[in-house]
Amino acid sequence: MASFSFPITTTAFVLFLLSLTSNMFNNSAAKHGHKTALYHHQNSYSSSINKAITNTRLQKAYIALQAWKRVIYSDPNNMTANWIGHSVCNYTGIYCAPFPNDTKIQVVAGIDLNHADIASFLPDEIGLLNDLALLHLNSNRFCGILPLSLSHLTLLHELDLSNNRFVGPFPTLVLSLPSLKYLDLRFNEFEGPLPSQLFSKDLDAIFVNNNRLTSMIPSNLGSSTASVVVFANNYFGGCLPPSIANFANTLEELLLINTSLSGCLPPEVGFLYKLKVLDVSNNKLVGPIPYSIAGLAHLELLNLAHNMMNGIVPEGICVLPKLSNFTFSYNYFCEEQGICSNLTSKGIVYDDRRNCLPEKPLQRSKKECDPVAEHPIDCFALHCGT
Repeated sequence: MASFSFPITTTAFVLFLLSLTSNMFNNSAAKHGHKTALYHHQNSYSSSINKAITNTRLQKAYIALQAWKRVIYSDPNNMTANWIGHSVCNYTGIYCAPFPNDTKIQVVAGIDLNHADIASFLPDEIGLLNDLALLHLNSNRFCGILPLSLSHLTLLHELDLSNNRFVGPFPTLVLSLPSLKYLDLRFNEFEGPLPSQLFSKDLDAIFVNNNRLTSMIPSNLGSSTASVVVFANNYFGGCLPPSIANFANTLEELLLINTSLSGCLPPEVGFLYKLKVLDVSNNKLVGPIPYSIAGLAHLELLNLAHNMMNGIVPEGICVLPKLSNFTFSYNYFCEEQGICSNLTSKGIVYDDRRNCLPEKPLQRSKKECDPVAEHPIDCFALHCGT
């Protein structure tokens, strides 16, 4: 499995994010000037605390964080124990930074409660934290449906809600966040189809693996600008659309493990010249390996295991300069070209078990292999969607 490295939440990084989004502060108020119940909630508290907090942005943050604390059912690590009083910048997990348009003013620019094991939900008042550049809530017990007020966080750059208990359809409100670049919703209980608008959004990373998402992968998949896309362990089905080729200028890691993909692996995958990781294991893919993959000079990991692919393992793939891990076990390949039969000599970690390779151990029986050899798949005739 590939490892993903993204910015760690620090005060310095919060400052950096705010510098990227400073020109959006003035526009934010105009675009989101409508009032909701949470703003009336804010006004009911303002008169009692405005003497203690002269900074109105921190005043709103205080209202939001206190409302959030009231709906925390369990905090075994006492992460929010010091969420007392009006000095919100001293709260554990809360990061303040200067307001870009007036550096004398402090704002709550980041929240990092990763791995806190907190049981709670997100209250409507979270929409008052509209100076946030990042919100990291990884590995907690947050539950329920995301509040619509989350759409007020117009400066949000990173949203990590992974490894929680959120439910409901894909939260389309995240698509309205104009500054969002990093979206991590993995290991939750979101269900239903992926909206096609997700791939029209200017995101750097999309993690939606390990949910209950269904339906086919949208045909505009390649419209995204993401460098990392992880869809693993959902119930999509259908084929990988040829539009994947449009990812060519950005995509480096594509993980589609156990997503019920069927059909052939499209040759357009070979257009992804920046690709380092391709994992389509545990699906229902058929047909040969597209020879176009032999052009992926940056490819380090290729996993085709547990499919129904057949034909030849091309030598062009086995001699890729950066390839270090090649797994194609549990398929129906009948021949390894050239050096592919001795990848150990190149220092490549590989697994070719349970195929139809006549001179290799731990292969399928002749009874299993013959029907596949007698009825080869014509991927040119088997277009995506047929």
